[in-house]
Amino acid sequence: MTGLNRKPLRRRLARRRLAAALAVAALSAPAAALATDLLVTITGLDSDAGNVHVSVYDRPETFPKSTGMLREQVVKAQAPTLDVTFAGLTPGAYAVAAFHDENGNRKFDQGFLGLPLEDYGFSNDPVVILSAPDFQESAFTISGDVAIIAVRMKR
Repeated sequence: MTGLNRKPLRRRLARRRLAAALAVAALSAPAAALATDLLVTITGLDSDAGNVHVSVYDRPETFPKSTGMLREQVVKAQAPTLDVTFAGLTPGAYAVAAFHDENGNRKFDQGFLGLPLEDYGFSNDPVVILSAPDFQESAFTISGDVAIIAVRMKR
């Protein structure tokens, strides 16, 4: 009697491992499909000086505070329009706040009575009188692969 031929056994094991790996990948695919990229187009920039701070919020109680943002990007200003992308957000309600830090001091400068000294903007372009809008005024819902919003800078 000759020795056992192990090649067919190895092939079957390799096929089973491949089938298991494909099953795991198929089960993971729906989770990946839930991720959404948010493209924020900042318009109305008056100069290329300094940076633009763009923040995404997902909780009303933290909007638009400098602490409590879900994500923030600080990008070099590019007048008159700038695009910023936030990748991998889950479907839900969000709001965006942005300001143009022209002097580069990393804060939103305000003068007497809290009047803005630098340009700012919010998603949905709400009317701003003496204070920032609330989350509901700026909130939008994202789902799918890509969401696109515009934020118009003003002072």
